[in-house]
Amino acid sequence: MKYIKYLYLLLAVTATGLLSSCNSILDQAPDGKISYDDIFKDNDKVAAYLNTCYRNMPGKGHLYFFFERGPACWSDEAWDGDDNDVNWAGSALMYAGKASASADPRWSVTGQGANCENYWDYYWQCIHDCAYFLQQLPTATVTSESDRSRWAAEAHLLRAYYYEELLRWFGRGLPLVETPYTLDQSYAEVKCASYYETVQFIVKDCDAALACADLPWRITSDGESGRLPKSLAWAIKSRMLLYAASPLYTGSDDHWQEAYTMTKDAMNALSAQGYELYTTMKNTSMYAGKDSHFAYDGYDDNLKLKAGIYAEYFCTDLANSATPVDKETIFASRFGMGNSIVIEGVGCQYGYKCGSCPSQELVDSYETIDGNPVLNLSTPYNDEETHMEPNYNTENTMYDPTNPYKNRDPRFYATVYYNGSQRTSWWSCNELPSCYENYPASAGWRTRKIMTYVGEPLSGVSSTSRTLTRTGYYIRKFYDPNVGPSNYHGEPNFKEFRYAEILLNFAEAAAHAGHADEAIAAVNKIRSRVGMPNLPAGLTGDALLQRIYNERRVEFALEEQRYFDVRRWSSPTGDLAKTDKWVTAMHITRNSDGSFTYNRAQVSGAARGCYTNKYLKCAIPLDESNRILSITGTSWQNPGW
Repeated sequence: MKYIKYLYLLLAVTATGLLSSCNSILDQAPDGKISYDDIFKDNDKVAAYLNTCYRNMPGKGHLYFFFERGPACWSDEAWDGDDNDVNWAGSALMYAGKASASADPRWSVTGQGANCENYWDYYWQCIHDCAYFLQQLPTATVTSESDRSRWAAEAHLLRAYYYEELLRWFGRGLPLVETPYTLDQSYAEVKCASYYETVQFIVKDCDAALACADLPWRITSDGESGRLPKSLAWAIKSRMLLYAASPLYTGSDDHWQEAYTMTKDAMNALSAQGYELYTTMKNTSMYAGKDSHFAYDGYDDNLKLKAGIYAEYFCTDLANSATPVDKETIFASRFGMGNSIVIEGVGCQYGYKCGSCPSQELVDSYETIDGNPVLNLSTPYNDEETHMEPNYNTENTMYDPTNPYKNRDPRFYATVYYNGSQRTSWWSCNELPSCYENYPASAGWRTRKIMTYVGEPLSGVSSTSRTLTRTGYYIRKFYDPNVGPSNYHGEPNFKEFRYAEILLNFAEAAAHAGHADEAIAAVNKIRSRVGMPNLPAGLTGDALLQRIYNERRVEFALEEQRYFDVRRWSSPTGDLAKTDKWVTAMHITRNSDGSFTYNRAQVSGAARGCYTNKYLKCAIPLDESNRILSITGTSWQNPGW
């Protein structure tokens, strides 16, 4: 097959003139030549051009290089277990503070073919494509007016999505590309809108999608898998107005009332279309029976069921159906995750690597089942940066530091493998005599206790091995309880937008806008799903916000939200020293009588270098920012880079 060569303008590179790129989707005419006019005179080629607008959507999940969870490992949620072995990967470079405008590890390290890199280039390419498509579509040859209407709505929504991604990563106002730039345009006149103006541009595109009667609320056939649904427009609006009101971006303006209205409208509109939390278990034998995934955690049947519902949701694919089992997921990545337990999880199952290891800080965030935080949320650590001295919540009488994993929020058990938890699946390892809780046992299908104490040779904590946990914990969330070499099936595609986020976006905006009762009611819906008690009635102000922030941390554990949350909650002159400078582990000693002693330890002997002010936002690539400066006379670079 031959390929079309076409010209496009990369917005950040608008100052440089033209770049050429190959498009492998559109076939050439028999004479080897095709023009833009030819493309838009043919219905099928018009559809194919819209496909190019989808081409740079990211995979997310664990598809950052080297098969890690990127933002989760770059915040205080997790530590990448490969940082010793793959010291050129994003996390190792971030931990060492080796980032510059010419090589920021968050965008400059090649990913797994899932577009989890080169955000600035990739997203501007598709923003241009969307703008050009929208410009040409009204006069293009399209055999169905319903298709024309829907394709326009998709292009608007795709452009909103790419802008939303740019704002999250780069955190600054951007040029608004309503129509594509032309060859004879003066790029010296290209201006950046403010952050808020950029958000309003996104909202405008989302509203165009919402106004389209031909754009479906859900994708209902496998033949359209990966196409954007109308519901995504409300999800993007909800997220972007929350961000616009947040301290890092709002400046001297106050947008909380606007965010409250927008997030409430999104919540109500999506609910009216049947979006709701996943609350009904489908496979009770696997997730709640006497021999189930959670049978050994000591819960009563109700709490076991609640943990299982949350776990099952993340092991459920979003089906292309008008009546899907999963009515919570609004949009999932178009990239499959594959048999990811091979490269993330309890490393000895396959004998390869453990991937992204949950941190002690994440574990600390889970309340006890009576609804009390374990730590004082206003000052969780007496040593605010190193986290070696937890500041326990004096109102919590249920938590026992000598038995720290007992009586915790069910989401903890559905998210983390901890010392003493169990997994029933195929194990490739033969147990060694020093695997006291599991020896003797050979490779095969069996239940294995996940022991993470220092010195346990197959699953214990280690500072050097990529197979063993760096933190004392392994990921449990996202993984079918029994998946393994004899029971292969891939992890569901990453759930990028879900209804739980809409509820918690609303709760945060409502709390800031003075609607505490509404905020509490939204949070309680999230907590009810897993059997956690309601928040105390009458919470207001900072006390309420701290509970909402912690609820986001727990509900969205390892889903990338925390990375962006701690940034948007910072002031423009602040940093991440209290959250991201040090990450801790649990080092456990096995005593001669089989009991355990629990001690906190630093994962690394040195502070991470990715906590300073400049790490609140990604650097605009150096050659881009230099060209922009030379032609416009204005620097677009983010502070510190």
